[in-house]
Amino acid sequence: MLRAVWTLVAGLAVMPGVPALAQEYPARPVKIIVPFAAGGPADIYARFLAQRLEVALAQPFVVDNRPGAGSVMGTDAAAKSTPDGYTLLLMSNAQTVNESLVPNKPYALVRDFVPVAPVNYSDLVLVVHPAVAANTLAELIALAKAKPGKLNYASSGPGTPYHMAGELFKAMAGLDIVHIPYKGSAQARTDTLGGQVDMMFDAVTTMSEFAKLGKVRALATTGKNRSSVLPNVPTMAEAGVPGYEAVIWLGVMAPKGTSPEIVRRLNAEITAIVGRPEVRDEWARQGAVAMKMNPEEFGRYIVDDVAKWERIVKISGAKADQ
Repeated sequence: MLRAVWTLVAGLAVMPGVPALAQEYPARPVKIIVPFAAGGPADIYARFLAQRLEVALAQPFVVDNRPGAGSVMGTDAAAKSTPDGYTLLLMSNAQTVNESLVPNKPYALVRDFVPVAPVNYSDLVLVVHPAVAANTLAELIALAKAKPGKLNYASSGPGTPYHMAGELFKAMAGLDIVHIPYKGSAQARTDTLGGQVDMMFDAVTTMSEFAKLGKVRALATTGKNRSSVLPNVPTMAEAGVPGYEAVIWLGVMAPKGTSPEIVRRLNAEITAIVGRPEVRDEWARQGAVAMKMNPEEFGRYIVDDVAKWERIVKISGAKADQ
C-alpha cells in the first residue's frame, strides 16, 4: 500500500505539459535545508547544486545547514515547512536508515515528503590512522579480535552512512569496536586524521586525497567494484568481508503537498545539471557518480532503500544512541 500511494503521488509530477505555475516558479529565493554540518559531502554537493540552480532559475538558492540528532532535527524542520516549493531538503541515505533506526522521530519520510530528484552516489573508504598496527583489512580484523572493545571508529552521528557502514562491518566481521559519534563528518574526519580516533568510514570524495598523501591508511572501499579514485585499494569484499557493500547517496525532497508541477520543474533542472558532461567528469575525478531518475523512479528507490536498511539495522543490532 505504501509503495502504491507514493507511486501515485510521484506519478502526478511527471504528467505531460508545463503548467503556468511551474513556469512562474521560483519568484523568490529558495532555501535548501541540509541536515548535516558544513564541510561534508551533503553540504558540498548542496552548494554545488544551489549555485547552478540559481543560474538556471534566476533566483537565489540558499543552503541552510541544520545538523543534529543524526539528521533528524533538520529533516523535521523541512517536514514542517510550508509546501510551496521554497523549502527543499538535501537528504542522504541517513534519512532512509533513520526510518527504522529512529522509530519515534517526529516525521515519517514517505508520509511527510515527496521525492524530487536524486543527485549522486559515492563509495566510502575505510581508513585507519597510521599509528594503528594494521596495513590490510585482514590485519585490522585480527587486531580488533585480539583487543575487543579497544579500537574505535568515528562517524558523523547515529544513523548516518558512516555509522551504518561501521555497524555493518562489526556485524559481518564479528568485531567489538566502539562507535564515536560526532555532530558532523568534518570533525570526525579531523580527529581521525589527528589520531584521536583509530578509524573511519568516510566518503571517497572527501577522504581519498588524505589517503593519497599518507595522512591515513586506506584499507578498503565499500562499493561492488574498486573506486576509480583509489584503484589500488581493494573492496571490502575483496579484502576479507564477502558480500559487504555500503555507499552514500544524496537526493532532494520537498514537504508533502508541494505542487507536482513545481516538483517536475525541479526534477528537470536537477537532472539537466547532473547530466552535464563537465559535471559528470568533475564528479568522476572526485569519486562521485551522477544519479538521474524522475520523481516516480526516485520514490521507488527511496522505498527500496528504506527496506534495505531496515534489514541491515536488524542484522547489525545498531541503536540510535550508540
